[in-house]
Amino acid sequence: MILVTGGAGYIGSHCVLELLKKGNEVVVFDNLSTGHQETVDTLKKIGKLHFVKGDLQNLADISGVFGDYRIDAVIHFAAFSQVGESMKNPQKYYYNNVYGTLNLLNAMIEHDVKKIVFSSTAATYGEPEYVPIDENHPQKPINPYGNSKLMVEKIMDDYDKAYGLKSVRLRYFNVAGAHSSGVIGENHSIETHLIPNILKSTFDNARTFEMYGDDYNTKDGTCIRDYINIEDLVSAHLAALQYLAEGGDTNFFNLGTNAGNSVKEVFEACEKVTEKNIPVKVMPRRPGDPAVLIADNKKAKKYLNWTPQKNLLESIQTSYVWEEKMHTLK
Repeated sequence: MILVTGGAGYIGSHCVLELLKKGNEVVVFDNLSTGHQETVDTLKKIGKLHFVKGDLQNLADISGVFGDYRIDAVIHFAAFSQVGESMKNPQKYYYNNVYGTLNLLNAMIEHDVKKIVFSSTAATYGEPEYVPIDENHPQKPINPYGNSKLMVEKIMDDYDKAYGLKSVRLRYFNVAGAHSSGVIGENHSIETHLIPNILKSTFDNARTFEMYGDDYNTKDGTCIRDYINIEDLVSAHLAALQYLAEGGDTNFFNLGTNAGNSVKEVFEACEKVTEKNIPVKVMPRRPGDPAVLIADNKKAKKYLNWTPQKNLLESIQTSYVWEEKMHTLK
């Protein structure tokens, strides 16, 4: 039985769906602060899913899950992840992302569960010193969100040495897309991701979209990012789970495509998929936006036997199907 914390959220729910499709019994633990009960209800129709509403900041909540269910391994998504919010309210991020994870790890040790796949982030690297970024790149986060994830990575190293708790940390770059079946997708109350925000604007009387900076030292002057499809991302989590099941040591991997797309290219791809003209207004650069962020994913290919299959256009197409569905439900 697999425990998925944060399984009612965007990435967690996609992982749960694939686990269920492969015949796994899954326990979802979520406080529903950013996840959705409707998502859980949808997933329950797919396979054997147990849902526990609880908060990782309450040790009794998470300990109870291990007492009630025979958990074999954990995939840990439950975290706050907005960089801007973390700058304004770091306490929220350290309590939830670090203290909450400590409670999870301690409950695992108490119940002799020694395998965890952790949702980390490329934000642990900070400003890139070179591109593409490999796993040997220095980790120097520039915000509390990145700091909180790096702290957890260090804690997991210590817990491996002291208690034999094996972890795989997956450092995401820019996640994009919705499930190709259309049953679940990205549903944030405050949307910060570029692609869904562009697509949402097409349903809003073609409101003008703001593009921050067109004078970067890149091929077209706009920032370049590495967009990885949500289903490719999930396949890496399942590969990481298999890696641990086969006796793999604690390790960490970048999840990206080893390629980048500029903001202008993303806009053009969105216009192609939607067949709509999206008005754009160029704004000044935002402070702290690096010109280029691209993952070196060779290590994940080697150790997890994982290769991303989908391109940017496919991610935008599934996102658009999902956004159309959400718009009609309003």
